[in-house]
Amino acid sequence: MNRSLSYCSLRLLLLTLLTPLAMAQLPESVDQGVERVMPDVVTWRRDLHQNPELGNREFRTAGVVAEHLRALGMEVRTGVAHTGVVGVLRGGEGPTVALRADMDALPVTELVDLPFASKVRGEYRGQDVGVMHACGHDNHVAILMGVAQVLAEMGEDLPGTVLFIFQPAEEGTPDDSVGGAELMLAEGAFDAPRPDAVFGLHVFPYPAGTIATRPGGLMASSDSYKITITGKQTHGAIPWAGVDPIVTASQVVLGLQAIVSRQLDATLTPSIVTVGKIDGGVRSNIIPESVDLIGTIRTFDAATRLDIHERVRRTATHIAAAAGATAKVDIKLGYGVTRNDPALYQQMAPTLRGIAGDGFIQAQQTTTAEDFSYFANEVPGLFLFLGAAPDDPELVYPNHSPRFYADERALPVGVRALTALTLDFMAAEAP
Repeated sequence: MNRSLSYCSLRLLLLTLLTPLAMAQLPESVDQGVERVMPDVVTWRRDLHQNPELGNREFRTAGVVAEHLRALGMEVRTGVAHTGVVGVLRGGEGPTVALRADMDALPVTELVDLPFASKVRGEYRGQDVGVMHACGHDNHVAILMGVAQVLAEMGEDLPGTVLFIFQPAEEGTPDDSVGGAELMLAEGAFDAPRPDAVFGLHVFPYPAGTIATRPGGLMASSDSYKITITGKQTHGAIPWAGVDPIVTASQVVLGLQAIVSRQLDATLTPSIVTVGKIDGGVRSNIIPESVDLIGTIRTFDAATRLDIHERVRRTATHIAAAAGATAKVDIKLGYGVTRNDPALYQQMAPTLRGIAGDGFIQAQQTTTAEDFSYFANEVPGLFLFLGAAPDDPELVYPNHSPRFYADERALPVGVRALTALTLDFMAAEAP
């Protein structure tokens, strides 16, 4: 009997009979593989945490990953989008699944008391900074390395092909160079072979071992803008001799806040217009020539996203004109909405319930952003939050905090989740 076809038939039968009940656990041989690899996953995670690298600088991390994938007998491409790694694991006939982990760290000085805490320094936009895996990407890399080993051990019993996508620069780059998921796709990460679905996860301060996700929009789009208000410079003692861009910029800030609170349908989608920086003037008795406003725009709806852009331009230019000033508005598109394919969510929810039990919950939408959205725009995608918060509430800090700590009890749940998603999707989609 062809063992891979037998496995596919069994899992497809389970999907049919058990939906929407919890799935059975991983097959015993696969579950044993997870148990065997977990000490290595913990070791990899601690090593990566101690040796973080900024975006497009993940040379050591990429080397560790590539060496591991080659040792498992995979086809490996390196240097994709500067430092990205793509591994191809071919099993029997069946669908292709892409699994993605981001590799980069943040310009944050670690304040967690760990024996493997980061002491690394780096350069970020000309400044000397501490470097830390303050968003938990070290966990993502170690988890996916573990999944790669478990699935590679299946050999021809693996009913399909897996693309392992190790992505640089999810957090951006230290010099504003191009990178991340968009560049990986442009350089052919999904070209040979093209996946039928893509899965990814992110550690988050839910209770350790929780799996949280939802159909549709999970994480917001994030666009940046710069508004330059130009007036007429004059002495601070005679403001009537000029046009004050600081007062005008202040009025623009208030006007921007009214876009979401008074102009958008509040029942449609959460949206945020943030002013993060105001820059203008050199001394107390000079009204300057110009002022810059810098901020972000976030929402969960594509049409609302474009509508806000137009309202930002209109608000700034009209308020400036009313004051006798001018406004130049530059809006730079960032990450799109991280949207889970509803049909894929419904298909895979029983699998996640089987892994996490009552710890499988529906996530709230979050206005943070993720460039996994580029992958999920290409093929059906499902993105998960993996709870990694410690039990002690005094140790729970948000991602990007210098005190962010990911409880290692999350690691085996992450390995099992991505492994089960891969196998159950293959079983359901197999010819």
